[in-house]
Amino acid sequence: MTLIDVERLHTLADFLKASRTSLPPDAAGLPGGRRTPGLRREEVAQLAGVSTIWYTWLEEGKEIHVPPQALNRIAAALQLNTEGRSYLFTLASRQTSSLFSETPAVIDPTLQRILDYLNPCPAFIADRRCDIIGWNKAAGTMFGTIGTFSREERNMVWLAFMKKEIRDMVVNWEDFANDFLTILRNYETQYRGDPWYGEFIEHCGQMNPLFRRLWHNSELPAEPRTQRELNHPRAGNMKFELTSFQVYARADLRCCVYTPMPGTPTEARMERLLAGY
Repeated sequence: MTLIDVERLHTLADFLKASRTSLPPDAAGLPGGRRTPGLRREEVAQLAGVSTIWYTWLEEGKEIHVPPQALNRIAAALQLNTEGRSYLFTLASRQTSSLFSETPAVIDPTLQRILDYLNPCPAFIADRRCDIIGWNKAAGTMFGTIGTFSREERNMVWLAFMKKEIRDMVVNWEDFANDFLTILRNYETQYRGDPWYGEFIEHCGQMNPLFRRLWHNSELPAEPRTQRELNHPRAGNMKFELTSFQVYARADLRCCVYTPMPGTPTEARMERLLAGY
C-alpha cells in the first residue's frame, strides 16, 4: 500500500466519523438525548444495510473492498449532499492521487471560453483551496489584472486580506472577507485530511492578525452573501449580484459570476472599463 493510499484511507476514516458524529439522531429517525453527539457506528451500518464490523473497518481506515452500492447506501444513511457524496466516492475509489497534490489545478479550453463569453460580467473559477485558476477579461480588469499576481497570491482569501487595493475597493469589506472565510471553512471541513488547509490558515494568521480574529469568529455566515458593492478607482461605484455554482463533473471547482445589478449604471461602467483595458 502506497503512502497516498495510507493518506486516502485516513482521510476517508476522518470524513466518515465527522459525518456520522455531526448527524443528529432525530434527523435519521432515531431517539436523541445522548451524551455523545451524532449516530453510533452500528446505527449507520443498520441504516445502510451493511454489517457493523464491515462499516467499523471502513471507518478505521482499513483497506477493504468497497462496492459502489454500499457507498450509495452509506451516503444516504449519512445524508451527504452532492459534494459530500462525490468526495466519499473519490476517497473510496482510489482516485485521490491529485487530491493532496501541490500541482495547481487547470481548467480546460471549453471552460475558459465560457468565462470569456460572460464578459462584461466578471467571472472566475476557483478550486477547493480557493485558488483562482481561470478568469475572464472583466474579472481581471475589475480586480486589477489577476494574471499579474503570482500563483501563490492568486487565492481569493489571500487577495481579500493581503491586498490593500482590494480592501480599499470593497464596500463593507469585513462582510466580503467573512464570506470567503465561510467558503474556506466549508472546504476545510469537507477535505479535512489535506494538511494544506492548516498550513495556509496558520500562514495567513501570521501575516494578518485580522485574519486570525475573523477566522476564530463563531458567527461566520452559514452561506456567502449574494451581493457585492465596489468603489472601483477607475469605474466608480458598481453593484453586483453574485452567483456561485459547481462546475459540472468537477466537485472541486466552482464558478463565480458577478452580474451587474438592474437599475444601476454598473453594466455600462463595466463596458467602459473593458473598452479602456
